[in-house]
Amino acid sequence: MEEKTTIDEIVKSNYAKIDELKKLNIDPFPPRFEVKNKISEIKELPIDSSVKTAGRIVLLRVMGKASFAHIKDGTGKIQIYLKKDNLGDDYDRFKKYFNVGDFVGVEGKTFKTHTGELTINVEKITILSKSVRPMPEKWHGLSDPETRYRERYLDLISNEWVKEIFVRRSKIISIIREILNSDGYLEVETPILCSQAGGASARPFITFHNAFKIELYMRIATELSLKKLIIGGFDGAYEIGRVFRNEGVDTTHNPEFTTLEAYKAYSDYNGMADLVERLFERFSSEFNMSEIDYDGSKINIKPPFKRVSLPELWKERTSEDIHSVLNGKAFNKNGLINLSKKLKIDMSEDVPSAKMFENIMDWVISEEIKQPCFIMDYPTAITPLAKLKNGDESIVERFEFYAGGHEIANAYSELNDPADQKSRLLEQLKQKFEENLGEADILDKDFIEAMEYGMPPTGGIGIGIDRLTMLLCEKPSIREVILFPLLKPKEETK
Repeated sequence: MEEKTTIDEIVKSNYAKIDELKKLNIDPFPPRFEVKNKISEIKELPIDSSVKTAGRIVLLRVMGKASFAHIKDGTGKIQIYLKKDNLGDDYDRFKKYFNVGDFVGVEGKTFKTHTGELTINVEKITILSKSVRPMPEKWHGLSDPETRYRERYLDLISNEWVKEIFVRRSKIISIIREILNSDGYLEVETPILCSQAGGASARPFITFHNAFKIELYMRIATELSLKKLIIGGFDGAYEIGRVFRNEGVDTTHNPEFTTLEAYKAYSDYNGMADLVERLFERFSSEFNMSEIDYDGSKINIKPPFKRVSLPELWKERTSEDIHSVLNGKAFNKNGLINLSKKLKIDMSEDVPSAKMFENIMDWVISEEIKQPCFIMDYPTAITPLAKLKNGDESIVERFEFYAGGHEIANAYSELNDPADQKSRLLEQLKQKFEENLGEADILDKDFIEAMEYGMPPTGGIGIGIDRLTMLLCEKPSIREVILFPLLKPKEETK
């Protein structure tokens, strides 16, 4: 309680300073200030240059008739020197009213101190925004994760490395856009509110539209809308945007997250794998790294990457053909139960087939997915939107791209046969009701109708921007790479 009282006293004192400044006809929150030089630009100028810049005071050493401070803007930090002989009464006001955290504008000439530090000899100083609350570094820093994520603005102020994560995230997205645009893809926007939540197997968020008096779903994927654009005549289309899934929260899942989905006519899942490698080649070059340290493992992110057949890997690890757990386009539940017992994977027999397969598959691929790796060719039963592989109705042309133990991307040779598409989605619905499976693709009749107008052979991919950023920033928690992750409401103190 003592620290809280101390902070309350500081807040009260700073509000009093604001009132005093106003009585002196000094606006503590002026509407504008002309910045002529960003701090990074000042560092490139010759010594004795006249400059005019602004920033937050992050360090303050007040002495008698001369003081030093550091100010920081979005590009860097620089020392400023304030002297009574130069500033007169403004220096006295500076000493009395200015604190760490305040935004100030300064004008003056650059020089170097005897220690060689670039400094601005301030000839004029202007208060731009009076900080009322003390900065977190003054109060033992800001390291508690819950506080950091809930009050991200303080996290950014206190921890310079946090800002670098989001600068890199922005660069990652820029690189993706640049490569896709150069390949002839068109960036588009598709609806977030949908009458049906299709294109993936996931639980949606449900909302209500008052004017139409209907329930709507927040999109769980952009896939079906983007495929309609390929049907409509675009040779390539992509969207980078938020999708929403009403599911669990952990270190790799947030209920709202950012994905890239891209579709290319006359391509397939091999073309999408090539795209992933092109992207990583550019990331490696742009960020000057071929190896990263991710969650205790050294990960080589420089292509080419290993491509592993799931049916072959399944056979190698389980000594059984993957078809023993498949029954055409559906699962063989008894085969799954028997294999899980053989592998000593503890699961209830009531677990839906898709979840049972997923648990066995996690065991099968666990040794392969630390280093970047394409796991190729998946069961039709969990992939109703992809083309069959070589006439085998149980296997489709799909890969999941893993790195650091997490799925980063998912790609298909897209199914373009409307009759086959309809039968597979109907099979998914049957499975959903028979096994009480909450997560299954829906039958979107409008999408089937669109396909009946003809869809060219198409390759499609989804990349999780958050997980990709986690990997390239060496952060194993998704909350570190989302500026404002979803948190439970903060409990109010009674």
